[in-house]
Amino acid sequence: MEPNVLSIIIGGICLIAGIIAGKFIFARNTKKIVEEAESQSQKIISDAKTSAENLKKEKLLEAKEKFVQMKAEHDREVLDKNRKISDSENRIKQKEQSINQKLDNLDKQSKENDAIKETLNRQIEVVNQKRTELEKHQEEHIRRLEKIAGLSAEEAKSQLVESLKQEAQTHALSLQQEIIEDAKVKANKEARKIVIQTIQRTAAEQTIENTVTVFNLESDEIKGQIIGREGRNIRAIEAATGVDLIVDDTPEAIVLSSFDPLRREIARLSLQRLVADGRIHPARIEEVVEKTRRQLEEQVLEIGERTVIEMGIHGLHKELVRIVGKMRFRSSYGQNLLMHSREVANLCGIMAAELGLNPKLAKRAGLLHDIGKVPDEETELSHALLGAKLAEKYGENPAVVNAIGAHHDEMEMQYVISPIIQSCDAISGARPGARREIMQQYLQRIKELETLALTYPGVEKAYAIQAGRELRVIVEADKVTDADSEKLSFEIAQKIQTEMTYPGQIKVTVIREKRTVNVAR
Repeated sequence: MEPNVLSIIIGGICLIAGIIAGKFIFARNTKKIVEEAESQSQKIISDAKTSAENLKKEKLLEAKEKFVQMKAEHDREVLDKNRKISDSENRIKQKEQSINQKLDNLDKQSKENDAIKETLNRQIEVVNQKRTELEKHQEEHIRRLEKIAGLSAEEAKSQLVESLKQEAQTHALSLQQEIIEDAKVKANKEARKIVIQTIQRTAAEQTIENTVTVFNLESDEIKGQIIGREGRNIRAIEAATGVDLIVDDTPEAIVLSSFDPLRREIARLSLQRLVADGRIHPARIEEVVEKTRRQLEEQVLEIGERTVIEMGIHGLHKELVRIVGKMRFRSSYGQNLLMHSREVANLCGIMAAELGLNPKLAKRAGLLHDIGKVPDEETELSHALLGAKLAEKYGENPAVVNAIGAHHDEMEMQYVISPIIQSCDAISGARPGARREIMQQYLQRIKELETLALTYPGVEKAYAIQAGRELRVIVEADKVTDADSEKLSFEIAQKIQTEMTYPGQIKVTVIREKRTVNVAR
């Protein structure tokens, strides 16, 4: 063989011998490691058994102590329950004894009550017998009295009741008249003085506002320009102003019809400018009407400012000033609203000064009391409540708000000036000539007055005089006495007050006279 091959074989043999020797050494080391691991595991197991035994002994000791403790507590609870049960049994025994004793007492009382009941029954029988005898004697007595008097008991009773009733009515009426007269004597003098002085010192300006305004023309030829081709101009004016234009055969005049005086004034001023300018067509009409409306708004504000300055009222909200100016173009029952409010304000100021109250506050409330009649929008509230709401909205004094809302008794009067505002409003409205009434309403009120008086027995005639301010009733002297006439006058006045609506006051005069006529021949 060659030397290289021999060396390779020898190297292989050495390698195999090394591997076999390594495996032998590894096996021996592994055996030692396993033996050591087994000895350590045995040691760990023996230690674990020892600690487990110790832990078991400790837990057993703890369980025994816990058991002993729980047993002691249970014994205590049992003792407590036994004691409570014994106490309850003792109480129940005591209650049973008490109940038995009460039952014995009730039996005794029941026996005593039975005895008392028997005694009472005997006494009731005796009383019933005596009552029967008494009723017989009373009936006999009544029969004897009826025989002597010639009247039955019911007739005598009714006559007595009727006489007492008439006497009581007469006495009550006379007493009432005395009280009224006494109150008039005490209060009438000062009240008359204050009211008369107040009315005399107030200028009674009157302005009657109608629902139509007459616009005068220089010639009838202008009517054709106002009407326009196919009526375009007049329709444009009516649409822009909200006013009806009545062009009829009335010479040199056109009638402006509307329930709103402010609209009528806008239409009148617009027509005046259009006629003066000569250019009348729909576009020009709308321009002029809008310009007139703005100028009238400025005029309304100016009227309001001038009014509050003349009245000496300061610090009024700008919107309230505008509402006061709008009252110049409103009327109530034919009475100009601004003139009426100024008149009420003057009356209130004078009357408040006479009574020692604040005249400026009273004048303020008097001027604003009817602001609810000129609302900017429609509402379901009455004018008094709406006025109070507006005054409160714009920061007025609570006394002024209450006076506005209560001047028609729609709110409770809470301040002293409230009845003053109500009284001055009635004075201004009830003054003769201040307000107009529709003829049919006036005639109907007069007829109702006279018919109401004629419904009473003994009334012969009734006449409403002085524009319905006085009712004179003529009675038959044979059927109505003087005392009855006083009673009749009072009853008619009360019935008018409760059943009718009227401005101011109505005086009821009952006239009774007896005439004896003979003729000398």
